[in-house]
Amino acid sequence: MLEVLANRTYRHLFFAQVIALLGTGLATVALGLLAFDLAGANAGAVLGTALAIKMLAYIGVAPVASAMAERLPRRAVLVALDLIRAGVALMLPFVTQIWQVYVLIFVLQSASAAFTPTFQATIPDVLPEENDYTKALSLSRLAYDLESLASPILAALLLTFVSYHSLFGGTVVGFIASAALVISAVLPKAKLPPKRSIYERTTRGLRIYLATPRLRGLLALNLAVAAGSAMVIVNTVVLVQSQMGMTQTSTAIALACFGAGSMIMALLLPRLLDRVRERPAMLAGASVVAAGLVLGWALANRYEVLLPLWFVMGLGYSLAQTPSGRLLRRSSSEEDRPALFAAQFALSHACWLITYPLAGWVGARFGVDASFASLGIVAVAAIAASAWLWPDREPSELPHAHYDLPPDHPHLAGAGQTGGRKHSHAYVIDDEHQRWPQ
Repeated sequence: MLEVLANRTYRHLFFAQVIALLGTGLATVALGLLAFDLAGANAGAVLGTALAIKMLAYIGVAPVASAMAERLPRRAVLVALDLIRAGVALMLPFVTQIWQVYVLIFVLQSASAAFTPTFQATIPDVLPEENDYTKALSLSRLAYDLESLASPILAALLLTFVSYHSLFGGTVVGFIASAALVISAVLPKAKLPPKRSIYERTTRGLRIYLATPRLRGLLALNLAVAAGSAMVIVNTVVLVQSQMGMTQTSTAIALACFGAGSMIMALLLPRLLDRVRERPAMLAGASVVAAGLVLGWALANRYEVLLPLWFVMGLGYSLAQTPSGRLLRRSSSEEDRPALFAAQFALSHACWLITYPLAGWVGARFGVDASFASLGIVAVAAIAASAWLWPDREPSELPHAHYDLPPDHPHLAGAGQTGGRKHSHAYVIDDEHQRWPQ
């Protein structure tokens, strides 16, 4: 898997991602401590609002930012967004009012909502071979999981020597280092799309996404894995410390089991996808997550059961989520790829905006067992919808006819039937292909 790091451009981009993730992790820890300083016992409400602002920024800003930046040089866009994030992190230690936290978090997460899809859409151009791209997806999954483990440990070590305000300094350093690595990478020149209105550019990724059967199935799978991860993230502390009466360390170990399962599957995934198609692999992963929720409702009242359950759910989570980049790359032309990645970013976070409150509110009102049951129902229904929306056998090329194009249109060069209007090729939604052929 590590052989893809021999590609200098990808290596610089990957380490830029890792360093920025560590900086973001430090900011997350510091933000919790800042919220406690400003709000005391109401810190949970402040953090909850900040997380809601984060999700709303991700959902609303990503498609608009992608549309605004589609004709700008990608490297300049990525560097500018890193510097914006560094500037916000630099201001956070100086806030004195809760509303200031909310404003800065919105700016920070809006920059992230623009940065992440642009970054993700660049990798397929850097690594055009599918096997290399699959390895890059697995490395990216590993980076996210390692950050969730390493950032709290690094923050704890730093807090033994400095105040939490200094953690924001680590975030600033991380974003500046990320910008420097992006500057040092020579990115492939993006193919520019035709000029369109701002409305067309903003909605294009969403329209391509919803018009493509495999991506409609992916959206349902996003909801299934969001149900499982929301249960783990929101209710692990409730299960371990409230119901089982154990310590914060026990909570961290339980969360680490979920992350370990995700990392192990990320390591295995490139070889697995050489043998198994994405659809059965991703449906199997989501089914493991759903099964974990159902078993958790019946069995997760003991710590020795919870740990292996979370580990297996981590395996399923990574198996269901990590290959999604391959589907997005296959489902778009090069010039539409950033818009499609932005649509996936927004829609996947919309799923978490549904499942996070569901996990918390149902658990608080009716108990954790009710959270397991309700999220399990959501996951099972989403998997059934995905299996129905995503055709089982997709030919590599689809025959179709273009009765709306003149016979001499460049796209029809080489077409063989029906007056030169019927041909077959790998099909994506674009200007010449507005609907999926029946």
